[in-house]
Parts: sequence; C-alpha cells; structure tokens
Amino acid sequence: MIEFTDFQGTGPEFHFLHANGYPPACYLPLIDLIKEKYHVTGMHLRPLWPGSKPSEISSWHPFSEDFRNFLAEQNFGPIIAAGHSLGAVISLRAALKYPSLFRALILIDPVIFSPRMITSYRLINAVGLSDKFHPWIKGALRRRRKFDNLDALFNAYRRKSIFHYFSDESLWAYIHGIAKPSSQGGFELTFSPEWEAQIYHTGIWPDMDLWKNLPSLSVPTLIIRGSETDTFLPAAARRIKRIRPEIVITSVKEATHLVPLEKPQETFDIIQNFLATHLK
Repeated sequence: MIEFTDFQGTGPEFHFLHANGYPPACYLPLIDLIKEKYHVTGMHLRPLWPGSKPSEISSWHPFSEDFRNFLAEQNFGPIIAAGHSLGAVISLRAALKYPSLFRALILIDPVIFSPRMITSYRLINAVGLSDKFHPWIKGALRRRRKFDNLDALFNAYRRKSIFHYFSDESLWAYIHGIAKPSSQGGFELTFSPEWEAQIYHTGIWPDMDLWKNLPSLSVPTLIIRGSETDTFLPAAARRIKRIRPEIVITSVKEATHLVPLEKPQETFDIIQNFLATHLK
C-alpha cells in the first residue's frame, strides 16, 4: 500500500499532492481550510517512502503511475485533485492518461515550461550540463540536514527573503513539515536532499508530452499562480489558454511559486469559487 496522510474532513474526496521538498504537513494552513468542506488526503511521493532510492527515477512519469495506483488502492471514485509544483505536474499527467479518475483538477504554480524552454533544457541535459545550469540542484545538496531545535530554525528562516510572504503560522507549518525527530537527538530533514536534487535533475526536459496531450484534457481545470512566480511563467500560461481556453488561470498578488503556503486563505477562496462554478 502506498503511504498517505488522511487529513480527514467530510464531504467529497479531495486529494492534495505535495511539491518537491515539501511534505504534506507543510500545507496544513491551506488543508485545514479545505477539509471544512471536503475529505482531504495526500499521497506521499517516493522520497517519503521507507527505503526508496533516488536512482529509481529518470523522469517524473513514474510518480503519475504511483498516483494512479494509489487511487486504485483507495477506490475513492472520481476525485478533486490539487497539486503544487511537482505535485501539479504529476496530477495533470495522471488526469491526461486516466481522466475517469478525476472530477476536477487544480494546478498550483505547476512546473510547466514553454516548449522553447524545454528544448533549451534538453540541449543542456544532452551535453551533461544540467546540474551546472539548473538553479536549485546545488542548493538542494547543500541544504542543512540536522537542527538542534526548531525555535532556532524558525528564527533563522524568519529572516530569509524566500519566506517574506509567509505568516508565522505558515512558516511553523513548513518547519514542522520538513523536520522530524532524529534518532541521534535534535531534528533532521524529512525529505532527503539527494531525492530533492534527483527530482530537479530529472524534470523539465522530458515534459514535451504535456503539451502534446494537453488538447485532449477533458477534466475541468484551474491553474493558480503567484504573481511573482519564477516557475509558471506568462509564456506558458498564454500557450495553455490558446490550446484550452476553458482552463481558468488566476494569479494571486504578492505571492511567489510558494503561493499555497504564502496565501492559504486566498488560495482556498479561489479553489472553492472554481469548484462551486464547475461542479454541480
């Protein structure tokens, strides 16, 4: 059985799939809002499975098959599926291949780049320079792995610009999500830097299939992006609207790629308005 978190709640089945390096508990401020109206679950991606190895993957495609297998195990029936970043791409690819499993699709700042950027990254990858040019691989491997106490971690992170738009509540949820007690005392990362780096290394360049298959998407779809995102860029958003004009794309002000953690209430309101309109 594939591991998952049951956040509980009552109502229609709502699944939330986490991002690379962001275990499900990081999203509790948003999930606590969602579960007031829905039964919320969140599959754990392979980096959170005991004994899993980064060498198991050479692209992100296996994650979507994991998701499909998880839904088959749980036998939910058609679900509302939301995913952030990597989780959004996994959900989209699964919905393209297995549309009957989904009632609606919510992609939160998905890692979807334009075909031109994918082609450029393919060339970089072909000559073995992806680790050098990818902006986050080296940072992931240098990430601090152990912490003496979480209060000190919170104080250190509170000063970092990346968390500028996080409330204290959201920052604490993030810290409790990424850290777990260590057998040697103190705390350690829940999500290994090696897995995080491998996911970065194996993404983007094999993703032309998303554009090829997007015209066949039959699931009502909402895309939420941060107005200051460096990931889901305007060129990709414009191309998606040309291919599937009915897809709703909404930007959240004063938000980045981490919009579901920065603006949980705004994100929930957008989700709820979309579902109220598109699901009868």
